[in-house]
Amino acid sequence: MNIKHDGKTVPDYKKIYGDLINEKYPEKKEEYKSISSKQNFSILDVIACNEILFTKEDKNTFNFNQKHRTYDRQTILKILDYQKKHRCNNSQLARHFKLSRNTVAKWKRNFQV
Repeated sequence: MNIKHDGKTVPDYKKIYGDLINEKYPEKKEEYKSISSKQNFSILDVIACNEILFTKEDKNTFNFNQKHRTYDRQTILKILDYQKKHRCNNSQLARHFKLSRNTVAKWKRNFQV
């Protein structure tokens, strides 16, 4: 199922993760409750759901998934705002969100934060 967001069609992640938890991971329902109660599901919420559900990844799977992540403008700005609020340097921010330092530097350049 897809929904419209900012004029784009995106997957309905809330429904996808809700179904996944109900069918395969009912024991993780309580952890998911705080995320599922949100009105809008952001990319950061998708990442949080992935961490709740798939805590044990092998290194190859993790590297593959990292290469295929995408971030919209709103999410990038939230990540950069997190950096300001928590007074992190680029390395600390990159480790926290599992990004490369180069990505963080590029975002800061592009968004002039």
